[in-house]
Amino acid sequence: MPKLKTNKAAKKRYSYTATGKVKRTKSNRRHRFVSKTSRAKSRGKVQDAYADKTCEVGIKKMLPYGN
Repeated sequence: MPKLKTNKAAKKRYSYTATGKVKRTKSNRRHRFVSKTSRAKSRGKVQDAYADKTCEVGIKKMLPYGN
């Protein structure tokens, strides 16, 4: 059986918790803060959000070795 390749884009965006949940960071937190409201900026401060259950199966296929 050959080794499975890890999807590098998914590796940069997702990681696993100790219990096996898929952890992600929220979007819209990189640049252009001047044009965003303070409410939008504070909503994006949460760094540890979890991926949706419907997406989790696909993400786990892209990260076969638990990166």
